[in-house]
Amino acid sequence: MQLPEPTEDALIASRALTSLIHQEIQSSDGWISFARFMQLALYAEGLGYYAGGSTKLGKEGDFTTAPEITPIFGATLAQFVMQMADEEPLRILEFGAGSGKLARDVMMACEAAGKSVVDYVIVELSAQLRDRQQNALQGFSCVRWLEVPPTAFRGTVLCNEVLDAMPVPLLIKKEGRWLERGVGWQGSSFCFVDRVVEQDIAHQIPDADALPDGYVTEAHPIQQGFMRSLSEMLIAGGRGSAVLIDYGFPAREFYLASRASGTLMCHYRHHAHGDPFFMLGLQDITAHVDFTAMALAAVESGAQVLAYLNQASFLIAAGLPELMQTVSPEDVKQWLPTANAVQQLTSPAEMGELFKVLIIGVGLDVPQAIAELDKSYRL
Repeated sequence: MQLPEPTEDALIASRALTSLIHQEIQSSDGWISFARFMQLALYAEGLGYYAGGSTKLGKEGDFTTAPEITPIFGATLAQFVMQMADEEPLRILEFGAGSGKLARDVMMACEAAGKSVVDYVIVELSAQLRDRQQNALQGFSCVRWLEVPPTAFRGTVLCNEVLDAMPVPLLIKKEGRWLERGVGWQGSSFCFVDRVVEQDIAHQIPDADALPDGYVTEAHPIQQGFMRSLSEMLIAGGRGSAVLIDYGFPAREFYLASRASGTLMCHYRHHAHGDPFFMLGLQDITAHVDFTAMALAAVESGAQVLAYLNQASFLIAAGLPELMQTVSPEDVKQWLPTANAVQQLTSPAEMGELFKVLIIGVGLDVPQAIAELDKSYRL
């Protein structure tokens, strides 16, 4: 792969992480699950991708999220937050707040509408990103940080590209049965090693028996656990919603025979590729989301699925067209980049269709404009 060269310090950190994971494989009889490998690659203290000091977002990072593209994304989410709150005080909890830009854009849009946020809670695992957020959000006295979620929350929860960053086990079908694909060590590098497991690891796959031998995919137990905890938190709060925005599909579109290599993807300096063993600690590793499994986990825990739709439909129904009307086409310097950004967020060829929005909640309904575009019957 022709990818940008890292600095010498970055290479040293990557080699240290490689050694750490190699040692764990050796102490685990030569095999660890891919989920464990991904956990260490992303979150190992001081060395993992999200636990180290490298820049993750923006031009100098490895990928760009919707809030980094344009403030109108956060402003549109703010419209949804205000509608869901109705007459209640605005309380927001954000998981994995990235650079802090989404939080800033949401709060500024609420203030501009005359409805200040009284409590903005950020749950952030990355110390490096937490520092960046604290610098970006100086002056917003309503913001506080937590390392673990509260047991109860009443308000709106925002999860933008959170589920895709959670570790996943890999599965492979061989000779008619499902094996777990883990990681071993061969010679001087990591390798995939498949082994039999007793539990039904393919239970979330529709028509799993019909898929061909050699089929590789992911399961999502950690994401399902997160959805259960999220639902319980909202139930304990008595009233609230959670908006989960990510790339993925319903189960019957996720596990297609044509998607035989799975959805695992790595991001390094704005280059996407499929090698999870490349530049450990210096690249992001993600997988698409099975939104059917997420919805089922929420419902089984007592929450309701309020809506499921693609990102373009959600943004339009939440108020994006009205916000665009506040930007004058005569102000070319402002209007042109905003229009280009909106095109990127809503175009079916870019983020508009691939990114989905799942809204779960307790004790409330979504606005009528969103309800009319709901596609939860596809889950």
